Amino acid sequence: MAVDLSVTFTGLQFENPFLLASAPPTESDTNIMRAFDAGWGGVVTKTIGLHPVVNVAGPKTNFTYATPESFHLSMRKRAGTALHSSWNWELISDKPLDWWIPRIARIKKAYPAKILVASIMAGSGTDRELEHWQELARACQNEGADAFELNLSCPHMDRQDMGSNIGKDEGLISVVTQVVKEVATVPVWAKLTPATSDIVAEARASFRGGADAISSSNTFPSLPLIDLETLDFEMNVDGFVSSGGLGGPAILPQSLAKMAQLTQAFPDRAFSGIGGIGEFAHALNYFLLGCGTVQVCTAAMLDHAVGPNVIARLKAGLGEFLERHAGRGWSRLEDFRGLRRDHVVAHSKIRRPATREYHGGHEA
Repeated sequence: MAVDLSVTFTGLQFENPFLLASAPPTESDTNIMRAFDAGWGGVVTKTIGLHPVVNVAGPKTNFTYATPESFHLSMRKRAGTALHSSWNWELISDKPLDWWIPRIARIKKAYPAKILVASIMAGSGTDRELEHWQELARACQNEGADAFELNLSCPHMDRQDMGSNIGKDEGLISVVTQVVKEVATVPVWAKLTPATSDIVAEARASFRGGADAISSSNTFPSLPLIDLETLDFEMNVDGFVSSGGLGGPAILPQSLAKMAQLTQAFPDRAFSGIGGIGEFAHALNYFLLGCGTVQVCTAAMLDHAVGPNVIARLKAGLGEFLERHAGRGWSRLEDFRGLRRDHVVAHSKIRRPATREYHGGHEA
């Protein structure tokens, strides 16, 4: 039986379910076209805003490594270590909409069959700010963007009406999503923050506003570690640091927990899984929980910036998995998507020894 790596997600046909996530690797047309050449099924642009931003006067992204024989974690490069996580405090694209528009057109002209998702962000505190969302949407779709991903989740925006501050407010989530849907002629995905007590409520607000899919999750708010010798944070400017985003292998189990909540609450909705994916086994977790696509960042950044080896392994892994399970009649992702979604249950549902009952710490 021939295997089929293609998927249909929010009405769009992807040649494979693996996307390069919105991040430094997708901040230029050159990188995006390199990513398409490498074989990624889709690319989400670095988040586009109307106005340029100014990033910190120092490194914007770094990586933490673990020492196998101890608990030592550090951003210092040393032999014999393994990747633990990435950490960044990078803002949205420092290039304005006017810079992006001709480049979106150029990318789509060169790769008309590839899926280009425009990540966009604006404020939400005034009607004018909400109009900015529509202005971004109109401009990007007019040049050929195939979908939008609404950045409702950037963990280090100081403004209370932007980024993850929107993603923690159900009312703002619905309003922003609805405003974009009013002008969108392409699918709209809402990218949520994990920094919330109830991501299901935020997803419900997104769907109420008309979202076609949820992307989850963005990086987790965090701080870099303090260096034992200098007593400075390992990433800082003039000794100071602010909260940034933790990504990479360290967040895989946490992101999966968020995704399980979402796919169980909305089993008939579309989800794009993000967080900690470096190989097919990681992506498979998201697929078995019900995701239709997955997005990769940290692993790709460490592989020639756009992950040519990463995507090759992901596609090979999916192909080999389907061939190995051909006897079950599986030839495409949809044949096994969501297979383990219902195996995540409340603690009280886990079997106890035969002679004992669950009381949850309370008197029977």
